[in-house]
Amino acid sequence: MKYKVRFTPEAEDDLLRLFDHLAEQDLAAAVRAQTAITKGLAFLQLFPFSCRKALGGPPNPLLREMIIPFGSAGYVALFEIEDSATVTILAIRHQREEDYH
Repeated sequence: MKYKVRFTPEAEDDLLRLFDHLAEQDLAAAVRAQTAITKGLAFLQLFPFSCRKALGGPPNPLLREMIIPFGSAGYVALFEIEDSATVTILAIRHQREEDYH
């Protein structure tokens, strides 16, 4: 079974913010990062339960984080398994950022 992956408006803003930040320094790297994030999130269509449970806040086994490797660091996607058919990306941040925005 494949899950539908959808994004909150905040997660879409995160993607644009991360791309713009990296593109200011290196456009080719920004495109490669975008590709890495896209490939990482495609994994969630099949295996969302394989990602680690998100820490902090009230316990919620359906709130999870996915590490997306890129370069010497990478990205972290916060997502929720909504139901048996939908995964919602809530936020994405660079691993060196303090927390989700």
